[in-house]
Amino acid sequence: MAAQKSAQVSSGLSVNGPAKTPFDDELLAHFRSLILDKRKRALDDITKMQAQIKDSRERSESDSAYSFHMADAGTDAMEREKLYLMLARQKKYIGYLDRALERIDNRTYGVCKVTGNPISRERLEAVPHTEISIEAKLKQKR
Repeated sequence: MAAQKSAQVSSGLSVNGPAKTPFDDELLAHFRSLILDKRKRALDDITKMQAQIKDSRERSESDSAYSFHMADAGTDAMEREKLYLMLARQKKYIGYLDRALERIDNRTYGVCKVTGNPISRERLEAVPHTEISIEAKLKQKR
């Protein structure tokens, strides 16, 4: 039984389920606001990137073969590809932010998924969507 309890704590679970947040409602509201602000900026970035992709596509379709050099077409295609990659990255980032909001809602925000220990406020201020503590991150890198 003691080994089972130890395994549960080391996996971020208490005997009664996931460990609860070490933060009060005021601090959770602060982190929610921080995350929502980052989410809004990421969505704005996505809108801008989608507009750039659309403009680039329209430009390449409207240019005639005589006034548009093949090297320019290659450069435009490469730029569009970069935009698609950045767009995918922003969408993934928004997913991380959404999961952080879910953890705030279910009151498990700020608990390391690896160790079950609280994540420092400083780390959460820097990376509010993180699921793991600095200690766990350093162990991952080894």
